[in-house]
Amino acid sequence: MRLLLVEDKDSFRRLLVQALAGSSWDVVAVGDPREALAELEAGPFEVLVTDLRLPGMTGLDLLKAAKRSHPAIRAVLMSAFGESRDIVEAIRWGADDFLPKPFDLDQFTLVLERLRALAGAPPPDPREPWLAHAPAMRTLSLELARAAQTRDPVLFHGERGAGKGRAARRLHVLGHPQMPYLAMPAGSLGPDGPGEAELSMVQGGTLYLSGLDEFAPPSLLRAMESPLGQGVRWVGGCRDPLALPEALRLRLGVLSFHLPPLRERREDILPCFWSFLETLARQEGRVTPTLERGTEKDLLQRAWPGNLRQLSWTVVQAWRATPATLLAPLPPEGQEGRGSLVLPWPRSGTLEAMLAAVGKAAEGRLLLEAMAGRRADPARVAEELGLSMRTLARALREHHISLEDE
Repeated sequence: MRLLLVEDKDSFRRLLVQALAGSSWDVVAVGDPREALAELEAGPFEVLVTDLRLPGMTGLDLLKAAKRSHPAIRAVLMSAFGESRDIVEAIRWGADDFLPKPFDLDQFTLVLERLRALAGAPPPDPREPWLAHAPAMRTLSLELARAAQTRDPVLFHGERGAGKGRAARRLHVLGHPQMPYLAMPAGSLGPDGPGEAELSMVQGGTLYLSGLDEFAPPSLLRAMESPLGQGVRWVGGCRDPLALPEALRLRLGVLSFHLPPLRERREDILPCFWSFLETLARQEGRVTPTLERGTEKDLLQRAWPGNLRQLSWTVVQAWRATPATLLAPLPPEGQEGRGSLVLPWPRSGTLEAMLAAVGKAAEGRLLLEAMAGRRADPARVAEELGLSMRTLARALREHHISLEDE
């Protein structure tokens, strides 16, 4: 997640940046609020941390500007001179916390971890619309609406990429969208399951554990029954629920929902494709391209063994090869699997620009290959690729490659 840090004192700004070194935060640190406004205009941030007293503009004014352009941004204000009316006004404008200086760096990181879960809460429609045109998905929608009225554990099962993570986010949005949401691959946990830090971060919200049939922490049941665990809604995802230990399957699967593969809900293919495409266009400030009838026919005829994940990847590849208002042809079916490295033709331009575009497309293709079947162990992938976790996380985000086993 991207964090914008605004602090005019160089030494303290460097100290805060160092406190976040090695974390998964993508930190942009500036000392001037005008630089901060330029960064906010250039791209979205999930979290803003700003001093209250800044040269030329107050942190409160900066918060207001940030909320106008990015209403969902989470914010923390810092000050050694905070007055009660400033705190009240900041909260009125959507600040999530206020840190009086001096503060302990551990307190700083704990506040940010809480905001990470809040910023990770699924956005309401239309940023992530729930598309359910197929009969099976309409039925699931009704079941999720009923399930959202309870706090019972839920288990989603279905093929890789069928949308288990998306369904978990939908359940959270229907039940308590203002509370924190945390999604974690089960394989990233230790044998004791989620620790106190994770459970404290998501109190009152939802914890979604994906890939439970690949790795189910032996002490997960104990974590669920702990005092902190009882303050969390537990949601799991797996391909085959029968692969789970029986005790865990019975406890976590109080409510169990099957996500049908995309080939069994073809009514959703075109709406999902358009949704992914419009999101990309909105993110880059471009007009959504149109589709030829032949492209629509191609979409409906494909088998989509990778389900929504494969569909999303196909959208990204066609989008990157699109120079104008008509969407470029789709990459060949099966290209997302192992085999030859086939890349979309770059947009016409200088040789340098075209080589850069080809290199970017190749980077995404290689990352997708490296992550295949190993989304639960990103640290091992980063080590093999010679990258830091922070660099890998940034690259995956740029190429729209999710760590969740959806």
